[in-house]
Amino acid sequence: MFKRVLIANRGEVALRILRACRELGIETICVFSEEDRGSAYLELADHAVCIGPGPARDSYLKSDRIIAAAEIGNADAIHPGYGFLAEDATFADKCRESGIEFIGPSADAMRMLGDKAAARELAKKSKVPTVPGTEGVITDPAEAVKLAKNIGYPVIVKAVAGGGGRGMRIARNAAGLNDAIGMAAQEAEAAFNNGGVYVEKFIDRPRHVEVQLLADHHGHIVHLFERDCSVQRRFQKLIEEAPSAGIDQKTREGICKAAMRLCKAAKYTNAGTFEFLVAGKRFYFIEANTRIQVEHPVTEMITGIDLIKAQVRIAAGEPLWFTQRDVKRNGAAIECRINAEDPDKGFRPSAGLIEHFRPPGGFGVRVDTHVHNGYRVSPCYDSLIGKLIVHQQTREEAIECMRRCLGEFHIGPTKTTIPLYQKIFRLEGFLKGEIDTGYIDRTFNAQT
Repeated sequence: MFKRVLIANRGEVALRILRACRELGIETICVFSEEDRGSAYLELADHAVCIGPGPARDSYLKSDRIIAAAEIGNADAIHPGYGFLAEDATFADKCRESGIEFIGPSADAMRMLGDKAAARELAKKSKVPTVPGTEGVITDPAEAVKLAKNIGYPVIVKAVAGGGGRGMRIARNAAGLNDAIGMAAQEAEAAFNNGGVYVEKFIDRPRHVEVQLLADHHGHIVHLFERDCSVQRRFQKLIEEAPSAGIDQKTREGICKAAMRLCKAAKYTNAGTFEFLVAGKRFYFIEANTRIQVEHPVTEMITGIDLIKAQVRIAAGEPLWFTQRDVKRNGAAIECRINAEDPDKGFRPSAGLIEHFRPPGGFGVRVDTHVHNGYRVSPCYDSLIGKLIVHQQTREEAIECMRRCLGEFHIGPTKTTIPLYQKIFRLEGFLKGEIDTGYIDRTFNAQT
């Protein structure tokens, strides 16, 4: 087992990793920017190292500074969390070249699955269903228009790199497709330094379902069931739950087996997520996430498996300590991402001082956050300030528990997405589980 791990991240996920390492008896080094100096969670770290000014490009994205901090601090491994350098294959290579273990998959697997076009090709070879679309990156828009005519509009243009809804555009005709390719490529270049895009058939009103996998270096792969991430706003996830309320057992088994085939084909190790669109009983692979994800707690709650500890143990060379037969699903879990944004003003970020912070509690309630009274939300980073997770025996009980918790969760004067969730948890379609990736946008657009 590692003796010391450097955490190459900040905020809620850094605190989550820190606590898991402490329970494993591992010392931690937390890196931080000048903007995060004084953050309370840094006091819990065994060591803390400043790596630059506030903007991420000058601190958390400076791989050489992070590796230097690890070398000086005699770290055995680096955990990247999510975001920043978590899916940067070059960073993973640099870590291992420096004799420091990267807690995640190999750089080769990251490159293969991080390129969505390449991942689609691997899926096809692995007999995993994919959405009809272009073969690789678009090099000739005219060919893309011809393909779109054959598979039928609407189609969606997607960036081959990145995520979070950026570099994605829907086109409903040839003229719109040409415009969508240009805009998506421009946005992808700015966001991911990679302007490559491809085209897929746009599946009408699908569910977004993903499978959590763990794979060790000894050839063992297990799935930890699925998460439903269909409650989205403009392709960005808002609420996640496990299990999915909208798929039957046969479809669930099919998706999980498909994800495991693809994982094996990619020679993937550590924690990873394979994402699918589901329409009725049919499902299509869309992308893989080669890191731990924001929504991982719902899987932890229904399986009782600590995914961060599993990542560390796998990276240290340990075999999985359980088999697929040992993984049992217990109850239902739901997560709401709490963002410092104002839903009434176009989700404008709400930076500034939090004067009042009172999280909810109770049986089956978990709050993952680094925020406290007197915390200042920085405009330099993502607006996620916490996650509210509930776990009960049924989905209906989880919904009632979440309603109570949202009513108790007080954050001020900072604006948050809590009022939006209070509205969602009263929507008939959501309560019935009759949701899809466009449900929230359609519902709230119709009400305004």
